[in-house]
Amino acid sequence: MSASSAFHDTFGRDAFGNYGRPDAGAPGGGSAPAVQDSPGSRQLAAVRGPRARQAPLKLTRRGRLVFIGVPLMLLAALILTLSGFLNAPAKAAESTGELSPTPTVTVTVQPGESLWAIAAAVVPGRDPRDVVADIIELNNLGAARVVPGQALFIPST
Repeated sequence: MSASSAFHDTFGRDAFGNYGRPDAGAPGGGSAPAVQDSPGSRQLAAVRGPRARQAPLKLTRRGRLVFIGVPLMLLAALILTLSGFLNAPAKAAESTGELSPTPTVTVTVQPGESLWAIAAAVVPGRDPRDVVADIIELNNLGAARVVPGQALFIPST
């Protein structure tokens, strides 16, 4: 007799001679092929029972939150993202014929000049604050700082 079969003979068998297989169990199910422990030992007939029914899935409160709540939150995020893309303006004009170029004047910054002084000198009829804001936007300036020798586009109207 091998050490393995001696162990199972001692510890592993249940009342029906099974080794704890999930498909074996209660009597009346059917019979399995005979199991031979070792040469010369007796043969045991394993009796198979009906397959055990699995219990229905029971979700806890946290499980329901994860199973239902997380997909709902992802769906809401997707809907909000798509609505943002669909409601955002895609272009400024329908065609290039509708666009009108802004008339500009090119000015080279002299030592000691500021955007305020340039705006007041080039477009005296407008508020210098608006002109400075237009200069910053038109020239893609990060701040209202200019250096001598810098060329700026100034809106003339």
